[in-house]
Amino acid sequence: MTGITLQQIAQAGVVGSGGAGFPTHVKLAAKADTVIINAAECEPLLHKDKEVLRRFAPSVLSGLAAAMELTGATQGIIGIKEKYHDLIETLTPMLQGGTRIKALPDAYPAGDEFILVYEVLGRVIPPGGIPLHVGAVVMNVETAYNVAQSPRQAVVEKFVSVAGAVASPMTLRVPVGVSLAQCIAAAGGTTAEHPVLIVGGVMMGRIEDNPSAVVDKTTGAVIVLPADHYVVRRHRRTWSHAARIGRSACDQCSFCTELCPRYLLGHPIQPHRAMRSPGFNKVGQADVTGTLFCCECNLCSMYACPEDLDPRSVCGQNKRRLMGEGTKWPDAPFNGTRPDLLMKNRKAPTARLIRKLGLSGFNNVGPLTEELLSTRRVGIKLKQHVGAPCQATVAVGQKVARGQVVGERAMSEGKPALGAPVHASIDGAVTAITDGVIWIEQR
Repeated sequence: MTGITLQQIAQAGVVGSGGAGFPTHVKLAAKADTVIINAAECEPLLHKDKEVLRRFAPSVLSGLAAAMELTGATQGIIGIKEKYHDLIETLTPMLQGGTRIKALPDAYPAGDEFILVYEVLGRVIPPGGIPLHVGAVVMNVETAYNVAQSPRQAVVEKFVSVAGAVASPMTLRVPVGVSLAQCIAAAGGTTAEHPVLIVGGVMMGRIEDNPSAVVDKTTGAVIVLPADHYVVRRHRRTWSHAARIGRSACDQCSFCTELCPRYLLGHPIQPHRAMRSPGFNKVGQADVTGTLFCCECNLCSMYACPEDLDPRSVCGQNKRRLMGEGTKWPDAPFNGTRPDLLMKNRKAPTARLIRKLGLSGFNNVGPLTEELLSTRRVGIKLKQHVGAPCQATVAVGQKVARGQVVGERAMSEGKPALGAPVHASIDGAVTAITDGVIWIEQR
């Protein structure tokens, strides 16, 4: 028994470190039969989860055990790519109490929790559902590590992959709130003449034009690419450009649909039919409404489409419009047998994806640097999670200590709203509270 409580996890500010930042104490308050640790890390050039698991396996396994205790799960499974044979061999003797490893194919998007749950358990999460609907809870590697640390330390550190056009690609251990520029400098600086930063992965991340932007609890990676790189140009493409070209050039080949991970799971999404919508202006439920279930993995746009079109943007635009209108997909049975028929032979191998994206020239490594990156200034965002922003509990000029709460969950109808507290990641004094960020500097 770990003895770790939901209250400790909540007070430590633990949130999902590999996605949107859903508060972990809320997730682990549910009941499930299985807890899955997501170590798939399928985005090209990223190595953070694998490196954290390699160095801090006892803590990650302790976090898994705590999650199983809290949810009542009888089994815990670590999903990790089968190519990491040495890590699997190291972990296997350490497994206890109903835990095991599931070796995963080296494909994208193996880390999508819908795909992961199917690969690990053979269960299909229904459209619009969550893993809990099929008895599972999914946690990122670093989230499990933070759960294990929660009785002793709040989430004041972050592991970040720095990759692409940098001198020494690596996984850094940094204080929450450090700047992206400092992370890049720690990796030896950029090797690109006109660098562009992508926060997150090259497929689902976003361009960040401000190198002074700060790392928060959900920041998993900083990818540096030349300004003229294919991936950068694709991310810079505007909606008007994507719609105009798609309207005139899509020949309805259906490759985007035939390789769509959610379509392969049986969900009612068909990107090639959604591509008709720019030209025909909402052509109907079967063509548009199914885009509510698009996970925006970008596989259709950056891998499947032979015409270099942008089905992801079309699906994303439709999805956001439909959500704004309150449109919902009608309750109906879905084809739950489709993955058994199609999933095995329609995966996108990561090596092929790397070549397709023009990333083969970058050093695809990311060894962990255990020493905490030193900094004299951090910016602590008041919103680093799903839910309401925190309310600052400190004032300008106030001295704070590392691990001290500087922002508490907002109150809603007399009780804390969905969220997680935020903490100072260095000793210092509050110099400013602006635009939802608490700035702390050492004197």
